[in-house]
Amino acid sequence: MLITQKLIIGKEEWCAMPDLHLPAIKARIDSGARTSALHAENIEIFTSRGDKWVRFDVNPVQKDRKITVHCRAPLVDERDVKSSSGHTERRAVIETSVRIGSVTQTIQITLTNRDALGYRMLLGREAMQGRMLIDPEKSFTQGMLSDIEVRQLYREDIASTSGGLKIAVLASDRELYSNKRIMEAGRERGHTMRFVNIQHCYMNVSMDDPEIHYRGGEILSQFDAVIPRIRPAITFYGCAVLRQFEISNAYCLNNAVGITRSRDKLRTLQMLAQKSIPMPVTSFAHSPQETSELIKMVGGAPVVVKLLEGTQGVGVVLAETTNAAESLINAFKSLKANILVQEFVKEADGKDIRCFVIDDKVVASMQRIAPPGDFRANIHRGGAATEVKITAEERKIAIQSAKIVGLKVAGVDIIRSASGPKVLEINSSPGLEGIESTTGQDIAGQMIECIERTVARQKAKK
Repeated sequence: MLITQKLIIGKEEWCAMPDLHLPAIKARIDSGARTSALHAENIEIFTSRGDKWVRFDVNPVQKDRKITVHCRAPLVDERDVKSSSGHTERRAVIETSVRIGSVTQTIQITLTNRDALGYRMLLGREAMQGRMLIDPEKSFTQGMLSDIEVRQLYREDIASTSGGLKIAVLASDRELYSNKRIMEAGRERGHTMRFVNIQHCYMNVSMDDPEIHYRGGEILSQFDAVIPRIRPAITFYGCAVLRQFEISNAYCLNNAVGITRSRDKLRTLQMLAQKSIPMPVTSFAHSPQETSELIKMVGGAPVVVKLLEGTQGVGVVLAETTNAAESLINAFKSLKANILVQEFVKEADGKDIRCFVIDDKVVASMQRIAPPGDFRANIHRGGAATEVKITAEERKIAIQSAKIVGLKVAGVDIIRSASGPKVLEINSSPGLEGIESTTGQDIAGQMIECIERTVARQKAKK
């Protein structure tokens, strides 16, 4: 190739990467670097149909986190790269098209966080060989873009490529089975999925411009829907963040009110009792002086003692005698713990039924069986699970219970007693692994479909 046929570029240029939906990104031209590099965050390698891919987020404009582009590309390699400071970093490598001026070419790019550097992209010599010449005295030989023009390009590109919804999974653990499945199910249906760590969120609570900020300064906005997966330990803060999303008009699959109600076992039981939902006889008191009366209220020993804030079978104890029950209750009271005392349904025989409710339908159900020597059937406590066919009454009770508490998605736990089915509790963030593996149902996909239906109805009303 003759020199005159080569593209003359300066020490910095505007690039476009159409395959990644990056219409404009400022690059530093560096012939001293062999490989090109792109700023990326939330880098995650995954497998799809046997091939390795990588998904990542790009804030293409330096010091502006209001624009975030969610990207994915086939993984070419994982490579150790040494920076100019001597630090070695393991990086994902992708191959994508890059356009500078009139030249479009496919190059390899490593992904790394370049927040501390002055450019979102570095163009190395491998990308320039045989195609470009550098004039170090010039900048932007292929055209200059203003900040306004750059932001307009991203608005137009996002609008033209966003066929699906923008959905956030609001949770704490990206690697949890349930969260991974929901992310996968959304992406399979063409939606843009974003994992948002609750504990990395902070808020500007104001009348004029309420905002949710994310670690690093990004402003979280314009989500069509939010799927909350809030751990019991952070219910208060998680629901505060969720309410902020509700204010921003994002559809929340479960709202903060329903989640807060479900986490208060006593409040849940009071609401169910008000609507005549059958449940085990339950007693509650603040003072240890009423201990014997609490036990009598539920029919005497054996009794089940439950911590109000317990979950997955933690804080649930069977007291088989009156003396044991009194000692246990008084011990909890001395620790200032809030507890319920509940009748023990012996005929349940260590079994309960998890009914998974989505959008006023029981989409799957499984029977959980307690391990030998235990009465708790929670899978997290070693229980086994089998698919079970529920009765019409059980189905009705499960749907009514979720609706009463105000949950679109709920795990309603039921036991079979001599007098009929009884509701034990309602879970606002039910796990997916047990129910999906037991029933073979695509529960995560049905949650996404519920969002699609609801958002479509909301848009039709506007």
